[in-house]
Amino acid sequence: MKTSEVIFSDNRADHRRNMLQKTEQLLLTAGLEKRIARNDLVAVKIHFGEMGNTGFIRPIYVRRVVELIKRLGGKPFVTDANTLYAGTRSDSVSHLETALANGFGYSCVGAPLIIADGLRGGSEVEVNIDGSHFKKVCIASEFVNADAVVAMTHFKGHEITGFGGALKNLGMGAASRRGKMAQHSALSPKVTRKKCIACGDCVAHCAHSAIAIDEKAAIDPAKCVGCGECVIVCPVKAVQIQWTEGPLALQEKMAEHAAGALKGKEEKSIFLNFLTQVSPACDCAGHSDAPIVADVGMLTSADPVAIDQASVDLVNAAQGREDSALKANHNPGQDKFRGVYPEIDWAIQLNRAQELGIGSRAYDLRRI
Repeated sequence: MKTSEVIFSDNRADHRRNMLQKTEQLLLTAGLEKRIARNDLVAVKIHFGEMGNTGFIRPIYVRRVVELIKRLGGKPFVTDANTLYAGTRSDSVSHLETALANGFGYSCVGAPLIIADGLRGGSEVEVNIDGSHFKKVCIASEFVNADAVVAMTHFKGHEITGFGGALKNLGMGAASRRGKMAQHSALSPKVTRKKCIACGDCVAHCAHSAIAIDEKAAIDPAKCVGCGECVIVCPVKAVQIQWTEGPLALQEKMAEHAAGALKGKEEKSIFLNFLTQVSPACDCAGHSDAPIVADVGMLTSADPVAIDQASVDLVNAAQGREDSALKANHNPGQDKFRGVYPEIDWAIQLNRAQELGIGSRAYDLRRI
């Protein structure tokens, strides 16, 4: 099995070297200059954060990456694709307004913001991958059109995939609306009627009018696309994912979309994971819960599978925080993501991505 290099920096800084300088050093050590040619249009793939969320990567880090790409001769643009769920990023107008409100203006990041799948999420390219779930996947057009990619990922927990790392940033984040629906469509959340308080939060947040209140909330499976928004917003945890294909299906589909997003850019991509404010849920939520571990540091690699595996291992090696959503596995070496989502096997996404040939779970960790 191929072993990939992953480069790690902790969060220590002093007057000789601050965290922005360490970010640049990580990328240069990983060979970013070999992956960007002069005049390349470089997609800096980021998650702008939902309105009200505070866990996303700080825009000043994006600016440092943008400045480095420019020095190397590239033409960077900062990008994400629209969401499937109802929120503040479901169309390009709302998405850009949210990005600006969260600090990602040109005056801060130094590059244009481009929503990669068009005004309403329909601008896409079908990419041939010949996977087990899909022969073709729908990827946001401007992501496909980019010459190179720097994927900046806030590494955190996720209520459907266990954790969200570089693979999710690509597989879910770079997919068009149709691509996202194809990944989620086999999932159908269910309502535990005994817990439901009929507050209506799930109805207000459903983008597909699939939920109604009749004494208790009820989900119409014919309309539901399985985006999981209702799972996140339910204040009493009455809505739970119902694994209609088993828990592996969505993660495998996500890995296949990640392969589609990287197709043709395998030697033109690099990944930067931030293991800071490791929240239990995705940055798609309109809030950020307390981190499940203390800040760990930053990782970079040319391999999206290896960097996610190393990120999981470093988080699991940390002491879990008792004052967080982590209810079990607090000790160093125990699985923190299973401590939050005990029924989700997060390794599925890594295994499928490795089978697809986009990376390796085996890695050598190099510390700087």
